[in-house]
Amino acid sequence: MRYNEISHFSHPQHKLKFEYTEVLFKCDGCKEVGIGSRYRCAACDYDLHLHCALPSPSFVHPFYTKCSFQFYARPPGTVERYCNACEKDVTGFMYHCKSCGFDLHPCCAKLPVVLDDGDVKLYLYRKVSASCHRCGRKGRSWSYRSSCKKYNLHVACVKEMLVESWHDHQIMANNSNFGRGVNNNFNGGGKLETRIPKGTLQSYQKRSGNKGKMKKCSEMAGLAIQFVVSAVLGDPTTLIAGVVGSLISK
Repeated sequence: MRYNEISHFSHPQHKLKFEYTEVLFKCDGCKEVGIGSRYRCAACDYDLHLHCALPSPSFVHPFYTKCSFQFYARPPGTVERYCNACEKDVTGFMYHCKSCGFDLHPCCAKLPVVLDDGDVKLYLYRKVSASCHRCGRKGRSWSYRSSCKKYNLHVACVKEMLVESWHDHQIMANNSNFGRGVNNNFNGGGKLETRIPKGTLQSYQKRSGNKGKMKKCSEMAGLAIQFVVSAVLGDPTTLIAGVVGSLISK
């Protein structure tokens, strides 16, 4: 359920209003990058993913059916923790299972098991043996894999390029605002970098020996990236047109 305005324990000073943005933001709850739907306090520049603004007190994930994940506003204990889905550090809002010690970012915990727009269907796997179209490596984090099993994307790889893009835009915004008395928090637009490295697709061409297959691979991988980016950012129902930008290396 979505509300137009909410009160949140993490920001008791003001209410947070629902809005939609095509600008990258950093969630003040989980400390991860976001885009699309969010709850925001404009006066304090405070943002939350939907999953962070309206978390489930507890839930059971299909990958860990014997675990009971509880919501935490901060990581428990003094040991550094990482997300079992994306293998990135957990520094803010999270889900934690006391019995097994597993941890999940809120957006990772809510990643759809299936992404389907009628043309492309991707399934979430805990582990796959195929190479990732982004990094070319096997294994690693949770992955989205196409129904034909030809296209695979690590959740970790998608998060990496999102963070890189966010930092690049933040530096650009800070440089342009420096010395002008402007709030240096990132609020600029621009295209989100989601290109697939040339080497990965070229190696696919060598294996297949067919340029037509490589082109089709590029198109499908591009659509797959759009899907996974939207899901990882906490807004899997929307493809962020105009922000995703250039998908495939020329």
